[in-house]
Amino acid sequence: MAKIILFNKPFNVLSQFTDDDGRPTLANYMTAPGYRVAGRLDYDSEGLLILTNDGRLQQEIANPAHKRWKNYLVQVEGDPDAKAVEQLAEGVVLNDGMTLPAKARRVAQPVLWERDPPIRVRKTVNDSWLELSIREGRNRQIRRMTANVGFPTLRLVRIAVGEWTLQGLKPGQFREMSARMAAPRIKPNRSLR
Repeated sequence: MAKIILFNKPFNVLSQFTDDDGRPTLANYMTAPGYRVAGRLDYDSEGLLILTNDGRLQQEIANPAHKRWKNYLVQVEGDPDAKAVEQLAEGVVLNDGMTLPAKARRVAQPVLWERDPPIRVRKTVNDSWLELSIREGRNRQIRRMTANVGFPTLRLVRIAVGEWTLQGLKPGQFREMSARMAAPRIKPNRSLR
């Protein structure tokens, strides 16, 4: 039976097991022979990373053709208005083409773990939080989308991929499970500590 590992990837950790430059990798947190990452998460992003020992399941999770929703909490610089949020939801023209329609909404500041190092705070510029859900996975897509509408991303945390969520996992923690099992959905304002 296919197995998966749900891992809460900390900030500044590579979504792979080795690195010639000595940066932190998955190997700093687990040994998982036979498992592969199913959908990468950028070095400077945090949150849910899924690994599996089943090649077909890996493709189903990672391949945008399957249109599996990926949900993110996004801290942005500034205060996005309704027009900016609507643009994100309708799709944004990036240098590699138009994004698919997304789900986008403003949310209250979520209760998350402290990031190490913390986000740089600018006293003269407010920050806000969005929840964004996308069905594709272009390189640095969320960051490019928010910058395109005038609100650069400060912090990016993936909270769910399809039915799998971060619930109950602190940064650096993981849980192995049968691929048929699914964690319950979480709401963005619920504590993720």
